[in-house]
Amino acid sequence: MEVIRDLDWCPVLEHGCVVTLGEYDGVHRGHRTVISEMHRLAAERGCSTAVVTFDRHPATVVRPESAPLLLCNLDHKLELLAETGVDFTLVITFDEAQAAVPAERFAREILVDCLSARAVVVGADFHFGKDRRGNISTLREVGGAHGYEVVGLPLVKQMTGDGDVISSTSIREALCGGDVERAHRLLGRPFEVRGIVTRGDRRGRRLGVPTANLPTTADLQVPADGVYAAWYVCPDGAQYPAAVNIGRRPTFVDFAQRSLIEAHLIGFRGDLYDQTAKLRFIRRLRSERRFDSVDELKAQLRRDIEDAAKCLDA
Repeated sequence: MEVIRDLDWCPVLEHGCVVTLGEYDGVHRGHRTVISEMHRLAAERGCSTAVVTFDRHPATVVRPESAPLLLCNLDHKLELLAETGVDFTLVITFDEAQAAVPAERFAREILVDCLSARAVVVGADFHFGKDRRGNISTLREVGGAHGYEVVGLPLVKQMTGDGDVISSTSIREALCGGDVERAHRLLGRPFEVRGIVTRGDRRGRRLGVPTANLPTTADLQVPADGVYAAWYVCPDGAQYPAAVNIGRRPTFVDFAQRSLIEAHLIGFRGDLYDQTAKLRFIRRLRSERRFDSVDELKAQLRRDIEDAAKCLDA
């Protein structure tokens, strides 16, 4: 997949392109359905494929007070998009100037002038451009003048019979409730958190349960505070079963501004400091709570590790 970050470097597309546009936060099952339709249309037409997305969520610029937390950062999103087999991803820098671009101009500059669109595939509720005034009707008006077709797809329903609408919003709701199994169903893969292992207060080692500590960030969604069974993936691809605590350590800390992610790797011995970690969440084991004594906490930690190992069949 070729990543384009500058409109001065648009590709030369002799046979044109089938394009989809959107935030694509999480690249979930609904997104992949849209991308699959894009691939189908491109195969019929002998075209290339392209995703147009943004370097940040547009809401962080136009309504920062209510901007949602992201399911993945830009690098992770590009990695997930590359897995879908897309030929090009155009990353638009979304700033105040971009927010002021009218929808019709956006469609002409991006879809027609840059990507030579022959077809555009979007979700039925897609909106874009200044004040989100652009929609499928806008795309069709521009397409009628410049020769591309527009395909609008309905929201994708879960196939499990529970009627869930697959969306980034519903995935965030699941994670806020600690329901990582529902998030897994909606994403089509385990929810993943990435970060650099930092040096903590080494309390875990003193408790006999050493942990890899991943600080949370203000812009990314994490599961609700609690204890989880998860897979820990090292930079070399090696995986270890893990018991993961997300929380504010109420047994030891009266007030913490932000939750910390602490992962105990089952069966691992070694140094993980300053390495990139990936945590893939499988199941919530319990909520976080305060313990009256260190011995009570240590006994619970042993049970957590046993429960995580059983859950992961490790």
